Amino acid sequence: MSYGQTNEFDKAVLKLSKVKPKNYADIDAILKPFERDSIKMKSATDAFILNEYNEGASYTLNALGVINRNLSNYNQSIALHKKANTYAENANSNEFRIVSLNMIGVAYRRMDVIKSALDNHTKALKIAYQFKDPTPTVSYNIAVSQNSIGNIYLALEQYDAALNQFRKSLEIEKNANSKLGLAINYHNIGYAEQGKGNLDVALENYEKSLVYNEAIDSEIGRMICFNSIGGIYLKKKDYSNAEPIIRDALKKALEAKDQFYIASSYNNLGQLEIALNQIEEAEINIKKGLDVSKTYSLKSAEASSNKLLSEINQKKGNYKAALNYYQNAVEIENTILTEKNLQYVNDIVILYENENKNNQIKALASENEEVRKRLERNRNIFWYSVLALLILGAALFIVNRDRALQRGKKILTLEQDMLRSQMNPHFIFNSLNSIKLYIINNEKENAVYYLNKFSKLIRKILIASKEKETCLQEELDTMQLYMNIENMRFDNEIEFKINVDEAINTEVTKVPSLILQPFLENALWHGLSSKKNDKKIILNVFKNSKDHITVEITDNGIGRAASKKIRESKKLKRKSVGIDITKARLANFSKAFENSYTLNIDDLYEHNSPSGTRVTLNIPV
Repeated sequence: MSYGQTNEFDKAVLKLSKVKPKNYADIDAILKPFERDSIKMKSATDAFILNEYNEGASYTLNALGVINRNLSNYNQSIALHKKANTYAENANSNEFRIVSLNMIGVAYRRMDVIKSALDNHTKALKIAYQFKDPTPTVSYNIAVSQNSIGNIYLALEQYDAALNQFRKSLEIEKNANSKLGLAINYHNIGYAEQGKGNLDVALENYEKSLVYNEAIDSEIGRMICFNSIGGIYLKKKDYSNAEPIIRDALKKALEAKDQFYIASSYNNLGQLEIALNQIEEAEINIKKGLDVSKTYSLKSAEASSNKLLSEINQKKGNYKAALNYYQNAVEIENTILTEKNLQYVNDIVILYENENKNNQIKALASENEEVRKRLERNRNIFWYSVLALLILGAALFIVNRDRALQRGKKILTLEQDMLRSQMNPHFIFNSLNSIKLYIINNEKENAVYYLNKFSKLIRKILIASKEKETCLQEELDTMQLYMNIENMRFDNEIEFKINVDEAINTEVTKVPSLILQPFLENALWHGLSSKKNDKKIILNVFKNSKDHITVEITDNGIGRAASKKIRESKKLKRKSVGIDITKARLANFSKAFENSYTLNIDDLYEHNSPSGTRVTLNIPV
């Protein structure tokens, strides 16, 4: 970048910081030439935040998110887009919110996290359809949402539903005369037609997409089209045309450093080499694709690599390895698709078993007279050994089955205890009694509001009680509902906050379901119930190590010592088992990880007087 260009950028940032335009298009017209330069976008972000220019910060953070997405840094991309959405909220700009939500959805879609992708795109569409006279940016983002939803349908192999979305998006791009949008949609229509088996129609759409990519001189667009066109030639067994275009696609993907298409290109090249009977070269390239897929969590590409390696090992007669690779592919696809035909797995199992039997027959046929005499002499020893092994095997089977049954019984008991803990009659009665008081006092809005909250909480608890684990976001949402209901009984005196570190992806992180409720309940009833005012509970979620997430629950209550005295003074003493159940469930959850959970409960003091309690829970991830 020359000094003149740098100076132009500085002038652009200074101008935007002073004028502070509100529309996306006005900012884009000035910063478009620099949006792919991460250093400049970071510099602009700092300047806009310093000048409290929310729209500008949202634009540059989204640009940084796209840069990271194109480098397959999906978690970092999502974090940047979410931060951009925060600045869009601060600016009260629906236009920037739509852009940010769509970008979050695209990044999740690249990771094959279908639910989160669909949630964000539908949120963007819902906001966009509220515009009576949508701006060009809003119209374009409606097309982006529909295009991404179409891609989600593609991942689920719902090709007709995908085509419906792509065609809607295509009409918007035609009206806007957007060559980039037309290139993207023609390519996706081709992909859906390919999924339906219409190879000629697919090729026609890929070629239309290539024409538009050539018109806008998009190297990434050419790479994508080359990959897809090469794939069609492969399916049509036109290997002479397939080879140069597939190799060119791989070269362009490597130059662009786009790991998503690098993995796909290696798979295409490997598939071509399998067809040309270049088995060793194919295996090398497909394993390269597999390594990239695993490194960047590209599930679809990883599944494709495993299928191709299964095919290679089947050709080489390595049926056990072929079975393992195909089972890996099925397991990965089952995280994306709801149904999968396992006939191929069964076929390989049969082939593998037959091969083993043939090898045993050949080994037996090649044994000489000396071996047969030795077997005859040792026949009695052999049968005794077999009998002993059978007895030992049966004993081990019975012991293991008994242990499994005991574990299952323990898990079931924990789940039942957990449900009783969450749904205890006192909580339900007191909540309904509070709602009844609103009705008696003719506070209809409050009654309806809290009744809706209560029913939603009960539904979430019933659903969660059937699941051993849930995503962190779902757990936090349930705890927010729980605190809303409990706070109603405290006349809304309690200030409750949830703070989550931006580095944590709450949609992906798994925790045991309903694991935080007992700690919040203790904070409420043992820490704050006897306090007169200034009641606070803070729930912080952060990550201090790669192996754990930390949940910290802090209250400013009377402390454990004072709470214990109050409990002991009561005539009716009820033993709380919630924490014991929680510890047992955490121990069971931790068995799937190298590191176990840790739980610390600390008394807080201020000027040597009790000032609350802090619970620190480290959950393995």
